[in-house]
Amino acid sequence: MRPLKENQDTVDIGLLLPFIILIGAMLLMTRSAKNKQRAAAQMRDTMQPGSGVRTIGGMYAVVKEVQDDSVLLEVAPGVHAYYAKNAIGVVLDDEEYNRIVHGVEPEKDDDLPEAPEDVSSLTGAPDDDATEVDLGKAKGSADGDDQDGTATK
Repeated sequence: MRPLKENQDTVDIGLLLPFIILIGAMLLMTRSAKNKQRAAAQMRDTMQPGSGVRTIGGMYAVVKEVQDDSVLLEVAPGVHAYYAKNAIGVVLDDEEYNRIVHGVEPEKDDDLPEAPEDVSSLTGAPDDDATEVDLGKAKGSADGDDQDGTATK
């Protein structure tokens, strides 16, 4: 028998590197997916009767009753339906729910500065009172045209 060379009995690290990277990427993806699931479950646990929610199908409703695996939603005045807790996509705060469903805008905060009515001061555009500059050709120009475009002789 022939003696083995030094490189024949060891595995080349270059062949293992892609597999190591692939396994690492898979571990990172499953970890982030578990974190998202944990956050969604925590959000669903904060539901209380009276909370506004949006289902994964895009329907807005108000929570009437919360049970272990299901929730009773009022989808319209007097119309109730049972949904699985997993079907709740987002629990909304009262301001956002009223803005989306009822069109009620939140009240403005008096501490915030308001934008001026005339935004030309912000953009550097000339005011109406500024002198206008006429960029038309003057009378008696080199090509013989007046300001109104008629030729002069």
